[in-house]
Amino acid sequence: MKHLFGIVGALCLIGGHAYGISAGSVTATTASSSRNMVTNTTNTATNLRGNQALANAYKTNQRNTYYMVNVPDVDSACRTKIDNCLSTYCGDITVVPGQVSGRCAYATESELYNYVLLCLRNDRNALLPNFAANVKVGVGGLNTAAHLCPSYVQQELMAWLSMADMANDLTKAHSPQCLERRQELEAAMTCHSVALAYGNETSSMLMSQLNDFCGAGVQGGSAEMVSRFANAGNVGANIWGWAEKIVNLDMNKKDSNWESAVDAVLASYTNRMNLACGDDMQLNLPQRDTSNDLTTLQKAAIVGAAVAFPETQKKTNDGSAVDLYKEIKSAVDIYDYATAEQVINAGLTNSVLTQNAFLTSAQMDDMQKAYKKGTKVFVLRDSVRCYTVQVAEMTSQEKSMLAQQLATCVYK
Repeated sequence: MKHLFGIVGALCLIGGHAYGISAGSVTATTASSSRNMVTNTTNTATNLRGNQALANAYKTNQRNTYYMVNVPDVDSACRTKIDNCLSTYCGDITVVPGQVSGRCAYATESELYNYVLLCLRNDRNALLPNFAANVKVGVGGLNTAAHLCPSYVQQELMAWLSMADMANDLTKAHSPQCLERRQELEAAMTCHSVALAYGNETSSMLMSQLNDFCGAGVQGGSAEMVSRFANAGNVGANIWGWAEKIVNLDMNKKDSNWESAVDAVLASYTNRMNLACGDDMQLNLPQRDTSNDLTTLQKAAIVGAAVAFPETQKKTNDGSAVDLYKEIKSAVDIYDYATAEQVINAGLTNSVLTQNAFLTSAQMDDMQKAYKKGTKVFVLRDSVRCYTVQVAEMTSQEKSMLAQQLATCVYK
């Protein structure tokens, strides 16, 4: 019994001592505990703890970015395949100094299109290797360029041709031939100004000035250039013209609208530069009076056959213009030349008040006035046909000119 009371007393002393130590401290049941405890919150919507949702979003974004950068899509992979096929066939698109044209400079679009299709047809490798395990590659291959890429050929081919054209223009612009043509055009512009300024002077004066400003000693100039500008617009394309010049002792006589001929020579040098450099330079030249100028067909004949043609219009004593031929529109279709000839003769001989199923009174009046001034040919047209009726004698040069200008009309 004595020992029992001793044990109970010892327990009481220990309990009281412990209570005394904790006196004045905050108990565990109070709201403000001295212990620093982190409470893990739970997102009831996603059932994720703390910042786990943010961490997962970051991880997903990193994975998507990796696949976007490192794993090609079908469009990009097909464009790479098509570009490799074209580069193998034509060579890479590069700007190389001195290289004017590539191997496919004259290749047609259909030729390149067919080659690319054949090139893709033989490509049986997996187009997207990362997906090869998920897509069954059987006979023919679902994950190959042959299966997936033909629909991209046309669009990528047009882009490749555009890039090739730009590269070709760049190589042309830096080629030695282009630089020579640019210097030549610069000299030609000087020649053009000198030729217009001294065009009506003597031949020796004109040649001297041209040699000084754009001759062989000038950068880009040449003796050929001087000759072309000196002779531009000169009378004497046939033997009669030369005889006239010799008699008048004027070896530099110009025909009408000779300025246009000088402009044409400058335009030819501009075209040479455009072809060599791949440019599209246009000249801003002043408007010339070309009312009496030769037609394009006549100019071409002069260059090809060295034969000059007379002007289609002449002047009367009162200064009014005289047409070599006059066109008349018939109100009724004409089916043979004999009828057309009768209509013209009736319009020239009958009174303008005479009733005519083919011509109006105003047309007959114009025809008779033109005939009195000197018109030698009347061209009668209906809805589809054309008849040429001669009413006065013509020279051989006039006949040759009308034969070219009215080649589609019916002659007698």
